[in-house]
Amino acid sequence: MLNQKDLEEILLQSKILETKQIKEYSDKARQANKKLEDFLVDKKIIAPNLLYESAAKYYDLPYIDLKNQTIRKDILFTIPEVTASAHKTIAFDKTTKELKVATLDISNIELFDFLAKKTGLEVLLHLTSPDNIKDALKQYHKGLSADIKTIEEEGSEEKPENLKSLAQDLPVVRIVDTLLEYAILEKASDIHIEPSDQDVAVRYRIDGMLRKVMTLPKTAHAGIIARIKILSNLKLDEHRLPQDGRFKIKSQDYQVSFRVSIVPTFDGEKAVLRLLPDTAQQMTLEQLGFQPQSLDVVKRNIAKPHGMILVTGPTGSGKTTTLYTMLQVLNKPEVNISTVEDPIEYKMPGINQCQVQPKIGFTFAAALRSFLRQDPNIILVGEIRDNETADIAINAAMTGHLVLSTLHTNDAATSIPRLTDMNVPTFLISSTLNLIIAQRLVRKICKNCIESYNLDKKGVMELEKEFNLSEVEKSLSNLGMLGKKQKLKDTLFFRGRGCQQCDNSGYKGRIGIYETLEISDKISAMILSKATRDELQKAAIENGMATIMLDGFIKAKTGVTSIEEVLRVTKE
Repeated sequence: MLNQKDLEEILLQSKILETKQIKEYSDKARQANKKLEDFLVDKKIIAPNLLYESAAKYYDLPYIDLKNQTIRKDILFTIPEVTASAHKTIAFDKTTKELKVATLDISNIELFDFLAKKTGLEVLLHLTSPDNIKDALKQYHKGLSADIKTIEEEGSEEKPENLKSLAQDLPVVRIVDTLLEYAILEKASDIHIEPSDQDVAVRYRIDGMLRKVMTLPKTAHAGIIARIKILSNLKLDEHRLPQDGRFKIKSQDYQVSFRVSIVPTFDGEKAVLRLLPDTAQQMTLEQLGFQPQSLDVVKRNIAKPHGMILVTGPTGSGKTTTLYTMLQVLNKPEVNISTVEDPIEYKMPGINQCQVQPKIGFTFAAALRSFLRQDPNIILVGEIRDNETADIAINAAMTGHLVLSTLHTNDAATSIPRLTDMNVPTFLISSTLNLIIAQRLVRKICKNCIESYNLDKKGVMELEKEFNLSEVEKSLSNLGMLGKKQKLKDTLFFRGRGCQQCDNSGYKGRIGIYETLEISDKISAMILSKATRDELQKAAIENGMATIMLDGFIKAKTGVTSIEEVLRVTKE
């Protein structure tokens, strides 16, 4: 937000950089097609807070850190949210004579004059950092006490004939809009609206864990459910049967689809909304969290022109994200890619995506049969659920197509017995299967409050109950992560203390832990001879496969996640 000329003066005056360094970084920023300020911050050459504190001194203005400051609602709403967001300006305090305003743009005289006329107060400018503005903007979405109070006072009339007008009641509309918007900002994957005898609980699933965000009065329930039904084009007067729908929210910053499921419970209808960003997250295979050796295996196998790649794991373990990241690598003008999904979670340009409709007979198997007449190179099958789909998918892989799909198994080796249970002949499995990836998602330690510690006696005993620690120590030692005689109890691990940035959870964001079972000649021969899951697992480990558990320990050892997280997701 600082112009180039002022920025250079600030850096020199505060002795952060010298003229020679400024010229060097300016050239690099130009090459990277970035502003100098963005380049310096992105490359961690200067911390944003230090830069803006120095800028405040340069402009002779006070600097304000808003990170741990709760702003009174009446003061915050002096500047409407849309204006605050567009002009990066927040009202954070006021007296009988002054309105204190934090901004990134001190040249916006028009806005400050407008605020002075609107409030009749003298506007006192403070400079702050972009992170501070971003955090303060979240406060617009916290606390809906005024609207809730209105509903408590007015919302007791819940007659069925009033549902439509109730759904269009301004406090109800504001509450639902805020719930949706706040979920998007918090990067929630699901919203749960759960009625009980006394009230209505609203929970968000953030980083895979459900978190209670607010409790609403029972009188709000009918209006909120009616509002969601109207948005999803569902029947307002149907309360006895489950209903499924979908709607979309668009803004300048995001485009999100909501998949809605409403189910009648003893205390009223429960709604669960799944948030689906309309475009797939632009991630690379490296960003998913594969270890270097596993990454080589994945890259080698997606480059093959035919065969089958399976991704396995429980619901919510990130299988779809892994498949889409592979498709992103494979998506080139010279190949024809078709997908059949239930439902389509992300839209990808250049790919033919179909959604199954079992009610009209358009199943995974029916779609696959049709695809084979559409001259495909690559086929993605959302999930192999039955014998028929498994049979067609395997035959497609055998006849010159690359087939990507998912299975619900706990580890990679179990996928092979699962396919034989679906009556797929072992000779077809051994000749068409290229790679099986098993995965889980672990929460990443918050970088703002990370700390190191040593395992105590009790911690070591807990681990011994779950894992063969001598095997883990041996594997880590082979990877050069432990000394020859070093034990896990003597090494440092990491955890998050909990801070405002991570809502005191100690975690922020998620990453995958994986095992990659490549079908070598030896494994292929074992499949033909109907080897057991344990025999296949042992052979894969001897062949260099790191198990999910070992991958978790590697990430815990390097401070990406915690031992507790690895324990949580690898327990069967």
